[in-house]
Parts: sequence; structure tokens; C-alpha cells
Amino acid sequence: MQPGAVFMGNISSQEKRIKCRLEYNNMEKKKFHLPHIYVLLVTFIIVCAVATWVLPAGEFDREANASGTELVVPGTYHEVEQSPVGPFETVKSIYEGMVAGADVVFFVFVAYASIGLIIASGAFNGLVAWMLKILKGNARVIIIPIFITLIGAASSSIAVFEEMFPFIPIFVGIAIAMGYDAIVGLSIVALGTGLGYSGSIMNPFTVGMAQEIAGVPQLSGSGYRLICHLVMIAVASVFVIRYALKIQKDPTKSLVYGDDFSRLAMSEDDVHKHPFGIREKGVLAVLVAGIVVIVWGVKAQGWGFGDIATTFLIMGVISSFIMGWGPNTIAEKMANGFKDIAVACLMIGIARGILVILQSGHIIDTVVYGLSIPLTNLPGWLSSIAMLIVQTLINFLIPSGSGQAVTSMPIMAPLADLVGISRQTSILAFQFGDGLSNVLWPTASAPIICGIAGIKIEKWWKWFVPLFLLLLLTQAVLVAISTIVWPA
Repeated sequence: MQPGAVFMGNISSQEKRIKCRLEYNNMEKKKFHLPHIYVLLVTFIIVCAVATWVLPAGEFDREANASGTELVVPGTYHEVEQSPVGPFETVKSIYEGMVAGADVVFFVFVAYASIGLIIASGAFNGLVAWMLKILKGNARVIIIPIFITLIGAASSSIAVFEEMFPFIPIFVGIAIAMGYDAIVGLSIVALGTGLGYSGSIMNPFTVGMAQEIAGVPQLSGSGYRLICHLVMIAVASVFVIRYALKIQKDPTKSLVYGDDFSRLAMSEDDVHKHPFGIREKGVLAVLVAGIVVIVWGVKAQGWGFGDIATTFLIMGVISSFIMGWGPNTIAEKMANGFKDIAVACLMIGIARGILVILQSGHIIDTVVYGLSIPLTNLPGWLSSIAMLIVQTLINFLIPSGSGQAVTSMPIMAPLADLVGISRQTSILAFQFGDGLSNVLWPTASAPIICGIAGIKIEKWWKWFVPLFLLLLLTQAVLVAISTIVWPA
């Protein structure tokens, strides 16, 4: 054998070894799976139980304000008798958390399933078809901000999120039919729901729950929240429109150019076939009327979760009758809704178990005091931005608005008192951190929405991360301004 041949053979063997090693590493990476959210929450419970043995028990003095809400008195932290939580009590906290959060859990069950009936009616599908019949040519780009706004309004008011996922294939098909790409279609639903939660005015699962925990009147601060919502919608819409027009002009610039979307793509003829008759219009009328009733009930009558859930149920049943569904069909659809939301509802109960542990060990105030130390020396506006970042990171681990509320707000609300900012600002930081990151984090909805749309998640991230950072900067400015709008 020639020397050169031996040399080339050695190189070939080396390349094979490198290739095998790379393939092995890739296989190892593919095997990694993030823990189930239940595992993460139970881990938090165990960590908190251990903390009751390590951290000193302590309390702040509290006094009631003019409205009767008890607030932390800054500078009054003091240690109390240690009360560590044992192994049996740690396990028991999961059950106690379920019981303590029962009102919230069952409210979510009923409301979610009821909203699912409205979604299943197809009324929104018909509305889309009707609008496309009216809009022609370049004027169709107006559909992007319109539907981001409409979905955002629904998300902000009646808390639709996962309920909008069935619309992803429809909007992907519509976007492709208009000369855009699948990312544009996905972004309409993802941004609408994400920003709806972020800029929520009356979402009972997030703002409503956070305001209840913080002792803040329901629907208070809605004016500034509406401004925040519209500002974020405007920023996102401009970003998507610029991308859509670029793709319309040159399809090769699409991040998903060459990918197969034949199963989702629809022609204009397909779009025009969606019905928007008297039944669908009737369902939309019921939805609008229901929202008005809920706003009135909460604002004027002091409605709680039971009253709001009842209204949702009535809306869903009336919509079902309008569509001509019988009792068995309604029951089946409700049952499917219960199954779909069961994981999230149980998540609320398990998350409440964390609070049970912290309360039993008397370390909530100790944690608050510890968190307040690095923040008390910061300007109020900077503390508010720090809260926003913390809540965004928390959502990576607890991708549930209500679960995050019951976990973080008992700490963040009194922390706001200590750093000299309004509890409204702490709630705003919570809703900002919870909402938009749901369509970013792999532990939340990002893999689901990408799977439905047929878009590789890395391509979604490549497109979305720049917009996410832009919106995060926008949120930082808005939450800083809120310290002026809502003085402590």
C-alpha cells in the first residue's frame, strides 16, 4: 500500500470517529427531556419544606389601610419560633393545596369548558371568511392587526389561550393564501393570545386572581392596562406586517421557504366556503353580551368566581342551542373541555401546596425580606423592571397564569410595599412576565403551537426572539412608567 493511501485511510478513520462521536452526542441531546410540570412543582414543594428547616421563621407587622387591606409595615421584620415542616406534612400539603385552591380549580374547569363550546361553534371561522370576501389585494394586510387585536381582546377579557390553538391551521392557511407564510399565520394567534394575557384588563385567571391575592379591587387600574395592551399590540403588528410584506414581495426571504405546508395551505376558494350565517352571528352576539354582563357584574355587583363561572356556562349553553346541538352533544363537548384543562387545574392545586408549606413554616415573610434586601436600595422604577424579569423567568418553570399567580403574588405583592411601589405595578409585572413568554418557553406553549402549525421550533425562535426582546423592552418602559401612574 502506498504511503499516501495509508495516510488517507487514517484520515478517513479519524473522520468516522468524529462523526460517530457527533452522532452520539446528538442522540444524547435528543434523549434529554425537561421534567413534567408536576415534577417541577413537587420539587418546589420539597425545596420549600427543606427551607423551613434551614431558613429562620419570621414575620412582618401588618396594619390595615383605609379599605381594610392588610399591608406589610416596612422595617418590622422579626424572627419567630421555628416551625419546620416534616415529610408527612410535606406530602399532605399537596392535598391541602388542592382544597385551598378548590374555588379557583373548579372555576377554571367550568369557564374553560364553557368557552370551548363557543369556540367549537365555528363562529370565528365564518367571521374570517366574511372579512376575506370584503378585503382584496394589498388591503388584506389589515387582517394582521385586526385579528391580533380581536384575539388579544378575547384573551384579555374571557381568558382564551389554548382555546385559540384550533385556529392556528386556519390562519396558517389564510396567510399562505394571501401570499405570506406560515409564520405570519401562527404569529396572529400566538401574539394575540400572548399579548392578550400580558395586557389583560379583566382576565379572571391572571389579573383577577392576582388582584384578589394582592388585595386590590377587581378591574382597578384598567385604564393604564388598556394603554399598555394597545401599545404592545401596535409594536407587534408593525413587526409582523413588515415581515409579511417582505415575504409577499420575495417569498425566498421566508424563514420557512421550501418547507412543506400542503396539509394546511388553502386556496381563496376554500376560504370563501366558511359559513357566516345567522347561527354564527348569534353566537358572536352571545359572546359580546356575556362579556358586557361579566364586566357589569364584577364592577357593579362585586361578583366572585362562582358568578363569573355561571355566566360563562350560560353563554356556552345558549351558544350550543343556537348551533342546534342536543344535550348529548353539549355534554360530550364539555367533557372534552374538562379533559383538556385537567392538567392545568391540578397544577393550580399543586402550586397552592407551595404556599401551604411556606405558610406552615412561617417563612414567607423571611423570603420576602430576603428578596427585598437587594431591591430596597434601587429606585422604584428599577425595582419594577427587576420584578418583570423575575416573573418572566418564573414562567419558564410554572407556565400557568393562575399557578404562577398563586405562587408568586403572595410574595411580590408585599415586596412591592417594601420597595415603595404600588401593588398594581407588581401585578402589571406579573401579567407581563406571564403572558408573552408562554409562546417562547419550551416548557409552555411554544412546542405545541409550532407542532400544530408545522413549523420547526428553532425557526419560530429565530423569528420570534427579536420581537420578544423588543416587546420585553417595551414592557420594561411601561412597567417603569406605571410607578408614576400608580404611586405607592
